[in-house]
Amino acid sequence: MTESHVQFLLRNVVDALPEGELERRLEEAGELRVKFGIDPTAPDIHLGHVVVLRKLREFQDAGHLVVLIIGDYTARVGDPSGRSAARPVLPPSEIDAHARTFQEQAFKVLDRGRTEVRFNGEWLDMKMEDLFRLARTSTVAQLLERDDFAKRYSEGRPISVLELLYPLLQGYDSVAVNADVELGGTDQKFNLLLAREIQKAYDVAPQAVLTMPILPGIDGVQRMSKSAGNYVGITEPPEEIFGKLMRVPDDAMPLYYDLLLETPFDPKRPAVESKRALGRAIVEQFHGPEAARAAEEHFDRLHVQHEVPDDIEEASLAVRDGTVHLPAVMAEHFGVSRSEARRLLAGGGVKLAGEVLSEDDLDIPTERLDGAVLQVGKRRFKRFRLAP
Repeated sequence: MTESHVQFLLRNVVDALPEGELERRLEEAGELRVKFGIDPTAPDIHLGHVVVLRKLREFQDAGHLVVLIIGDYTARVGDPSGRSAARPVLPPSEIDAHARTFQEQAFKVLDRGRTEVRFNGEWLDMKMEDLFRLARTSTVAQLLERDDFAKRYSEGRPISVLELLYPLLQGYDSVAVNADVELGGTDQKFNLLLAREIQKAYDVAPQAVLTMPILPGIDGVQRMSKSAGNYVGITEPPEEIFGKLMRVPDDAMPLYYDLLLETPFDPKRPAVESKRALGRAIVEQFHGPEAARAAEEHFDRLHVQHEVPDDIEEASLAVRDGTVHLPAVMAEHFGVSRSEARRLLAGGGVKLAGEVLSEDDLDIPTERLDGAVLQVGKRRFKRFRLAP
């Protein structure tokens, strides 16, 4: 492995710990086992995940094996990283469904042939005596050194014993798969380093640790996440991806280019052109060049020419009592929650036949929707027909 190749693998990396460990591993081993774990707490992979997936692909292209761990068991605990309160626990059936979609979506970036997929339920469904042994590897004082735990503890906010166990369970993943390297966001630094100590306790050679920057959401402020509503999902419709990326603040564009594209950011280029190029490149990566062209044309029709698109999807509307509850219609046909639908109505983000609706339009006569176009936000349209 040449020095330039090592530097390429370390490109955009925030921490490479311990210093020189990755280089030593690359010199001593042929194929490295590069671990990345992800908890399927939501159904879709977004561009924030893609930052780490792209780095994993670079390791694959250099001849190494990626061990993708689907945290079907750790998702039942809830990762406390960066949290001010415990995460809500999802039902097992929902976690399992998310795990299936996460795995398939990850292969839009990763090389399937150089990926070993594991579910940590394989080893975390352990005997009590094995859990006791794992718990002995760390102290409460050590776990409370984590920034999020320390802050919650100092403010008198509750920390469950289950949350304290999470870093130990994640660390044991590295033991189970014999990881040489583990990647994660900067918020995972404590967990990744603790995994080295847990590996030592089990007489496993401790892994090298690489942390990647956290991609801000399209608001340019908070980290990208589905819960914050500032995410770009890789399986979203092409026009939705393109439209969202056109909303990224100018000052966040250099980071988006560095972490998501091969093309360097040109500060002399007009911001709107940089955003268009970003939108085209991301849509092309996940949907193809024709979809990228169509998505940009769709954006121009809506935002430059202010036209309603020609190819609007039609939906059937059942007739019940002569009225329809718009939040229910929006939840069923546009995938938004009923509470979000009410917020959109209150904010003037919903139009019917070109007319802006309000919070007073929660229930409307069924015939108003027959043949009319319902617009939700700036880019989503459906034409409704009454069912016979």
